[in-house]
Amino acid sequence: MKRLAVAAALLALAACATAPAPAQAQSACQPAGYSRTQLDALKAAEWALPDDTVRNRLALALASCLGSPDPTLRDGIAFEGLQHWLRARQLTPETMRMLAADLQTQLGAPDAQGFRQPFAALVLSEVARADRVEPYLDASARTRLLDASLAYFTSVRDYRGFDAREGWRHGVAHGADLMLQLSLNPAFGKPELERILDAIAGQVAPDQHFYIYGESERLARPIIFMAQRGLISEEEWTHWFAQFPTAGENMFASQAGLARRHNVNAFLQTIWLNARLSESTADDVLLPGAEAAIRAMP
Repeated sequence: MKRLAVAAALLALAACATAPAPAQAQSACQPAGYSRTQLDALKAAEWALPDDTVRNRLALALASCLGSPDPTLRDGIAFEGLQHWLRARQLTPETMRMLAADLQTQLGAPDAQGFRQPFAALVLSEVARADRVEPYLDASARTRLLDASLAYFTSVRDYRGFDAREGWRHGVAHGADLMLQLSLNPAFGKPELERILDAIAGQVAPDQHFYIYGESERLARPIIFMAQRGLISEEEWTHWFAQFPTAGENMFASQAGLARRHNVNAFLQTIWLNARLSESTADDVLLPGAEAAIRAMP
């Protein structure tokens, strides 16, 4: 039955490819002229688009939908389609370089509704992953990617997460995913990792905001994988963790203090538990510093 459904979807795509979409099918975002009906059919066909030229053109156009207020279009179509093609290595290096440039621009563009920047960051994490798996960026382009990503991540002040009607925003979590892919890239050494560490530290405990959508876990992931690269010593990690407990502060006397305690504890405990349970011994360098910081928290 699944095979028949996919075949039917492909036939629908072929039938619609040259015909204008009916007025009722028009939507705010029609990448490369595709109607919502065609995009839904493509998703049902598991993103099978045999024509390389058409696929690459549509991939570039889909990026325009990342700011859509419709979560099924923004997340379920634009992000999922781009992620699929990037992970399947079905986009050309030139397309991926153009995507990287476009998404970096979107990171710094006005975003009144708060959707475009977080989803640009999420797709950019997939673009960065593709470069890590099979490099296609040169050194200068990779540096620009790092700079733009750090500028966005450190600037996030919109801490909204999930809304039943509007879907996800999740700027911190999506930015953390981007930090993860950049930190794993062997083209970046210790100086770049230290910049990423500074950026993560700045988002661990935002002022007077309680993380409730798994942000602390997403922020912890780059730390675990960074430690496994072996470029930062146990002593350096211990020094880095020491910044999080705040001496002399009564965290139980204010919302700001309670939020900080909640977020820092969630972050530190996630790191300690993952490093402790990991099959890798490389991330054991995190344990002394994380444990000391946990014990120092009220």
